[in-house]
Amino acid sequence: MGESGSAIHCSNRATKVSTPLHRAMPSPADSESPRERFIVFAFSSSSVHEIGGQSLRLEGRGSGISLLYSSQVVQLTFTDWFVVALYFLFNLAIGLYYKSRAGKSVNEFFLSGRNVPWWLAGTSMVATTFAADTPLAVTGMVAMGGIAGNWLWWNFVASGMLTVFFYARLWRRSGVMTDIEFTEIRYSGKPAAFLRGFRALYLGIPINCIILGWVNLAMVKILGLVLGVDKIQALLIVMGLIALTSFISTLSGLWGVLVTDLFQFVIKMGMVTALAVFAVEAAGGIGGLKMKLAAVDQARAITQGGHGSVLNFIPDLNSAWMPMITFLVYISMNWWSTWYPGAEPGGGGYIAQRMFSAKDEKNSLLATLWFNIAHYAVRPWPWVLVALASLVLFPGLQDPETGYIRVMIAYLPPSLRGLMVAAFAAAYMSTIATQLNWGASYLVNDFYRRFWKKSETDQHYVVVSRWATVFLTIVSAVVTFYLDSIAGAWKLLLVTGAGTGGVLLLRWYWWRINAWSEVSAMISGFAVSLALQMGWGLDRDQPRDFAWIMIITVSITTAVWLAVTFLTNPESKDTLLAFYRRTHPSAAGWRPIAALAPDVHPSTGGLFNLLDWMCGCVLIYGILFGTGKLLLEEFVSGSLLLAAGLIAGAIIYWDLSRRGWSSVVD
Repeated sequence: MGESGSAIHCSNRATKVSTPLHRAMPSPADSESPRERFIVFAFSSSSVHEIGGQSLRLEGRGSGISLLYSSQVVQLTFTDWFVVALYFLFNLAIGLYYKSRAGKSVNEFFLSGRNVPWWLAGTSMVATTFAADTPLAVTGMVAMGGIAGNWLWWNFVASGMLTVFFYARLWRRSGVMTDIEFTEIRYSGKPAAFLRGFRALYLGIPINCIILGWVNLAMVKILGLVLGVDKIQALLIVMGLIALTSFISTLSGLWGVLVTDLFQFVIKMGMVTALAVFAVEAAGGIGGLKMKLAAVDQARAITQGGHGSVLNFIPDLNSAWMPMITFLVYISMNWWSTWYPGAEPGGGGYIAQRMFSAKDEKNSLLATLWFNIAHYAVRPWPWVLVALASLVLFPGLQDPETGYIRVMIAYLPPSLRGLMVAAFAAAYMSTIATQLNWGASYLVNDFYRRFWKKSETDQHYVVVSRWATVFLTIVSAVVTFYLDSIAGAWKLLLVTGAGTGGVLLLRWYWWRINAWSEVSAMISGFAVSLALQMGWGLDRDQPRDFAWIMIITVSITTAVWLAVTFLTNPESKDTLLAFYRRTHPSAAGWRPIAALAPDVHPSTGGLFNLLDWMCGCVLIYGILFGTGKLLLEEFVSGSLLLAAGLIAGAIIYWDLSRRGWSSVVD
């Protein structure tokens, strides 16, 4: 390709498209600002052309165009491989160090003896949710919906803050090993046993393996582009990484997972921050990036109608990037109504596992608070900046999720490549290790030990846990082969878990909830969302369809489980009284039971917890959006948002200090 206005000449018939394309194919050695260029596209068939020593395939699709870049394979030097090897050896050393402690008991293997400090438990939560798939999924969201596309997961701030101030202490007080074990202290009889067994298998195998599958898929995409291998070859390499991670996880239990998470988190954050700096520089700095994104906005408005900007944090009413109905569903419904791993309403999954492992209720609360601040306010912007840069450096990608990797390959200095490969391995291994340990805890503690072998030794259950980890590894590899989209898998779990959140929140605070409430919510939520997609043809990957799937599914599911709750008998008084004595929730929703236990001091301070919840949301969104505005050189609004966030944080600190920890965790 030549200068502006020049064309790629194809052997077949071509049609000129007068759309400027900023740096159609970047060259890693080119340090100049991207120049505006024009391309001749072939519509009748595919053709391949060389640009700057790299290939660009133009595929005709009749009414549209797909740009398929074939990036150069990363040339890793001996030093790079040495850095990667050191990373793996360090992880292995941690596993060997904690081997003896993990083998002592199931409690040590899955919960680290319930003796973990808040900073380690919280950082492990953050590291687990920072998987190899996360930067790729965020890049896809930005390509589809602009910065506002991240509301798909930013909306869960409200749910996370609920967990911090209303549920973390209750979970730690319950004394269970897994959140599924909770069902048989809250409910009783055969319905409770069925619910525990069903959730153990349903969440432990298919749902857990879908999560493992999309994390594996991200690593497959990364390896495919970085090493230049096909999907099968990349999957075989991933299997080797899984085997190593599984070995470390089964060797060291949760202690090894926690300590490696801390080490891996430092590597990951350092490298994604460095990549963001180089990506923005390659796009012409913040000013140049914003100018080129304005051209992207114009093109989007022409092709899809509407207006708005990719840089908007909140979409316009008639945005070309995100329909307003989708945004409203995100902020008004998703956060409380949907079960999603890592953002379960009221806590659950591996987040609950970390709360159970904390030293006490104070450490449980602080761990969850630190997780939410780091997860939502600290981490996102390095990913978002690279995603924005990919829109102008690699426009028109058939798979926009790969834009993140292509920016890394093209613009990361060679001296940092080994560390970046290690960072992606860290992101991958931290999540895989947790998912394997968490899934095995469901299969062993909530199914095998509960229904099959009830009276074996702890050493026996540790051995079975290790075999369960191997089983999950194999199943997840099969799932990976059939997955195509990471963000699509995220949305699949969101819509199938829609409507269950209400019952998960209220089961702690309303005595009338029973086991059938949960069973009916799970079944109806899955059935309705499936019917809307299979029978009515709604597509969860289309923003408006996703919104209507959520609205209809949540409405019907909530009506179903409420009806079932009132049409069935409550749990026995003995069960409810034992639960109330064990967790002593607020007496407001437990008055009939509280009257039977006047000696129990119920949780108080509900209004102050509500204040802290609201301030927690302001704290996180203030830091998140304030940081974003400052990075985009909007200094006044950024400073005001940061100030609002810090003031909200000061109010939380004042309230917790005023009440004193003895009363806060009481």
